[in-house]
Amino acid sequence: MDIGQIIKQRREELGMSQEELANKAGYKSRSSINKIEVDGRGLPPV
Repeated sequence: MDIGQIIKQRREELGMSQEELANKAGYKSRSSINKIEVDGRGLPPV
């Protein structure tokens, strides 16, 4: 399981939409969360 899948799973467990997570995480739109969940793009390097 990659990081995008983990984020999606946890978001769904919490009953949050991509829009809600984007707002809480400081992203401008839900499309940013979608990109992260699909292939991990958009995450800051560690």
